[in-house]
Amino acid sequence: MLFSPGLARAASTSTSTVAIQPGAPVLVTDLNKPPAGFRLTAAQVERIAAVVPKIVAERHRHPTARPYEYTKGPGQWQVSWFSPGPNGKELAQVYVDDSTGKVTEAWTGFQVAWTMARGYPGAFGRRVNAVYVWLPLCLLFIAPFLPLRRGNRRLTLLHLDLVMLLGFSISLAFFNHALIGLSVPLAYPFLLYLLVRMLLVAFGKGRPRQPLRLLVPATWLAVGVVFLLGFRVGLNLTNSNVIDVGYAGVIGSSKLLHDHPLYGNYPSDNVHGDTYGPVNYYAYVPFTAIFGWSGTWDTLPAAHAAAIAFDVLTLIGLFFLGRRIRGPSTGVVFAYLWVAYPFTLYTLSSNSNDSLVAMLLVLAMLVITSAPARGVATALAGFAKFAPLILFPLFARGEGSTWPPKRKLVAFTGAFALTAVIVMLPVILDNNFHTFWHDSLESQIDRTSPFSVWGLWGGLSLEQHLVQAFAVALTIAAAFVPRHRTIVEVGALGAAILIAFQLGLTHWFYLYIPWFFPFVIVALIGSFPSEIGWALRRNDSYEAAPAPVAPALT
Repeated sequence: MLFSPGLARAASTSTSTVAIQPGAPVLVTDLNKPPAGFRLTAAQVERIAAVVPKIVAERHRHPTARPYEYTKGPGQWQVSWFSPGPNGKELAQVYVDDSTGKVTEAWTGFQVAWTMARGYPGAFGRRVNAVYVWLPLCLLFIAPFLPLRRGNRRLTLLHLDLVMLLGFSISLAFFNHALIGLSVPLAYPFLLYLLVRMLLVAFGKGRPRQPLRLLVPATWLAVGVVFLLGFRVGLNLTNSNVIDVGYAGVIGSSKLLHDHPLYGNYPSDNVHGDTYGPVNYYAYVPFTAIFGWSGTWDTLPAAHAAAIAFDVLTLIGLFFLGRRIRGPSTGVVFAYLWVAYPFTLYTLSSNSNDSLVAMLLVLAMLVITSAPARGVATALAGFAKFAPLILFPLFARGEGSTWPPKRKLVAFTGAFALTAVIVMLPVILDNNFHTFWHDSLESQIDRTSPFSVWGLWGGLSLEQHLVQAFAVALTIAAAFVPRHRTIVEVGALGAAILIAFQLGLTHWFYLYIPWFFPFVIVALIGSFPSEIGWALRRNDSYEAAPAPVAPALT
């Protein structure tokens, strides 16, 4: 964070995705007189903060750093040390309670600028992070697939896949305890596993030869879907928060409703809220029109409604996608996996826009047999959050054993381009393109963050560029190999491409997991050889019922 301590001096504003600390910092210029309503003086607070061990170490590293004292809401002080110069960097930050004179928080390094790295309880999703919520969800996610019945005791690769999908919880646990030095690198083994696994599935390796056997009948899973969906919606309405991502959607949709330029001039509490594509803001319009917006970062009911709608529509889309691939039981399994996966609930309880990406990508897979329709869906996903644009070659190819004929390629490309022009019309007509480019695409490219190994460790620019080059190469290659592909191969390749893309990002976060999760579901469950059925036998085991096999989408 850059800040000019010699100018007057409202305080530092930390980079954050949640509004956590109440009250705007106000610079105290009289060091020896307590501000109105306070007991301590600025000089006393500085002496208290200066003896914190991590602050002592930071001052030894930066002996020329200068302290500034602020009040930060009733009864709370903030002391910040800045490097010298007109654009001095904030190096350390300490909070002191005025009534007790005790230090309540002390931060250095990335955790000065990034409040989201401080492990504030419930900063993302609130109650969903509780052990008594998260661990039962993990169990429910994997329980229907456990081989506990007689005649079905064998562990398979699917069980490992499900465990690895849950493995991101280890990284999240460290993140929630402000240990980003551990949380960041611990996400990568699971991303790498899923990347390799998806590539193997795409090329026909490691696929199951036997039908999927579940612990319970499909009707039980359907009941579970209804119960878990009700739980998710109830938790969202009673104990969730709206991070800056959802807040940005409400701001942008309000601008559209009031015919204001979509990009630029966002409020100071979400000044970078215009970093997304225009489709993201369009998606919030009906909810803002219904629920309104007060103009402040309040409870934002429109953001809650939008997040719930994106989640439910993704769930419905996955059911119909599974139904088309293998039949209704497969559709139920697809829906169950989405609604039981803790990280989709984490996204919903953060009221983020990331389920919008999942929803639109599921739509693209649902309409994959129609070149124009998947062109439209690909463009909508790409102009919501720009990452899905990397899937253009994959969806241009579609299914089949060869490249589609020229007329279908023209139809896909034309539909994509026409959709892109339409969604960009408000930007173009308002002469808002320069601001759009600067605030969205350019800011994403130039973004710094400690939430990747590239940003956390530094000095790995060559390695990062190699990973990014691999993602681009994989994107191009996926248009040509494997030669024959069904929706299962498309799902596996889509997941692999998005994961490879995320591996090269400077800023990665757990909310991005739902981008590729629907593709993973399609690849893992869709690769089983027949429809999932249940017939209870006398030996108390389940086996696939002799239901007809639904053909793969072509």
